[in-house]
Amino acid sequence: MIRILLSSLALIAAPLLAESTVDQSLLASLPYVSFHGESDVASGRLKSADVDLLKRAGIVHVIDLSEDAETPDFDEAAAVHAAGMQYDNLPIDGADGLTGDNVWRFDALIKKAGAAPTLIHCASSNRVGALMALRAATLQGKSTNEAIDIGKSWGLKSLEPAVRDELKGATN
Repeated sequence: MIRILLSSLALIAAPLLAESTVDQSLLASLPYVSFHGESDVASGRLKSADVDLLKRAGIVHVIDLSEDAETPDFDEAAAVHAAGMQYDNLPIDGADGLTGDNVWRFDALIKKAGAAPTLIHCASSNRVGALMALRAATLQGKSTNEAIDIGKSWGLKSLEPAVRDELKGATN
């Protein structure tokens, strides 16, 4: 009886475990792509042709940090939903969008995605890295240098001075 129960649980859990990994080779062509663990991906701007690629690679959740005006000819939300994936948008207006409130909103979206294979993106992954750095410092207790390193691994580039200013203001 116990063997049957364990076998049944293994059959039920196998698809769930298989869904937690992303086929990174399918996503290697995305701009500014970086991989974090087996299920988290950061990238730059998506094109409509990328949505099917995301689905085939195993992504089930997309978090977009771009403003709608950045892609007037592409309704990313509709395309992602039509492909059967979850979509969330937190528009970050460059350095002006690097606020404590947005860090909390970003953290809530990451928690909502949970262990699901997730792509987080903006135009160049710079905003992704900036929010990851701020989240690491303000919500996870990382030092400024550790947070900046985390941010850079996710794509932080030109927003680094703004992140450092924000972190300086948070500690004063």
